[in-house]
Amino acid sequence: MAKAKNHIHPMKITLIAGARPNFMKIAPIIHAIDKAKDKGHALSYRLVHTGQHYDKKMSQTFFEELHIPHPDVNLACGGGSQAEQTAAIMLAFEKDLLTHPTDLVMVVGDVTSTMACSIVAKKLNIKVAHVEAGIRSWDRSMPEELNRMLTDSITDYFFTTSTLAGENLLKEGHQIEQIHFVGNVMIDTLRANEDRFKQPEVWKTLGLQEKHYLVMTMHRPANVDEEDKLKAFIQSIDENTDSLPVVFPIHPRTKAIIEKAGIQMQNIHLVEPLGYLEFNYLVKYAKGVLTDSGGITEETTVMNVPCITLRDNTERPETIDIGSNELIGTNPKAIKLAVKKLLSNHWKEGQIPEKWDGIAAKRIIEILLNLK
Repeated sequence: MAKAKNHIHPMKITLIAGARPNFMKIAPIIHAIDKAKDKGHALSYRLVHTGQHYDKKMSQTFFEELHIPHPDVNLACGGGSQAEQTAAIMLAFEKDLLTHPTDLVMVVGDVTSTMACSIVAKKLNIKVAHVEAGIRSWDRSMPEELNRMLTDSITDYFFTTSTLAGENLLKEGHQIEQIHFVGNVMIDTLRANEDRFKQPEVWKTLGLQEKHYLVMTMHRPANVDEEDKLKAFIQSIDENTDSLPVVFPIHPRTKAIIEKAGIQMQNIHLVEPLGYLEFNYLVKYAKGVLTDSGGITEETTVMNVPCITLRDNTERPETIDIGSNELIGTNPKAIKLAVKKLLSNHWKEGQIPEKWDGIAAKRIIEILLNLK
């Protein structure tokens, strides 16, 4: 790596985060930049929070827990429809970018900010790097899928979590030299914090015991916004867990739907949303997880915890092909069989996908330094 060359013009990177999971993906990238700087590489970064999701859990402790510096700016673009939010982010980020010029805008994941900031950067002739590029569910009814596809259509440097993601990008007409299979930054964060996971209060309150409870999460509008569907899901889980407690950290909006519908539960315990270290403590020691989240299926795969995904498709097929995840669809009737298989210890033995080893961010920064 030509260090002298780096000293002539320090590479400026603008990092974009729009929602809480984005910060967990950006944290290891910041740590890798800091390490490269310590070795004498001329690099600097500016952390932009678009404020897409207002999240009271993103308090001082959130940044302290994951050792993330506070953002340099919060563009405060929360609320409104998808179009209003996209427009607000584009307007605010363009002003920010003109005031703070950069060599590279790095976006992560698939939220509205990922797409909106990529468009702004490219219109100003600034290079874009997309971390977690190339993943596809092939379901265009999901806003995240459109965000991914649109971002990737104008990205310059693709950093992928799997070889399949790279194949998707090649099929879409991108050049092989633009695509870098680096692994999974979300797993960097998991590995860096695993020995710091902390027992949540609910452990004692519910008298939980290792491998004698389940964890449940649900947030996708398709699953939680329709009262009847949500009711059927919850009843099917509640009736088939063999009296094992099910811990459900719940979004206030979903909780309101459950209360309004008067859904009765014996085994499911609704708890407040948990911080990263507490939630992953619960996942690590659970008998299994029921979820409609993509990110959680990656974490269960690495911790080898059985995972039942309540979706019809997934943009992370490696969690099924290699990992401990099974996709069972969105028919509540399918839950009974899946939970029975889980509780009778007939679940498959998962493996960890290639390069999900905790050093994806280091690979990303090494590649960027070699582009100079």
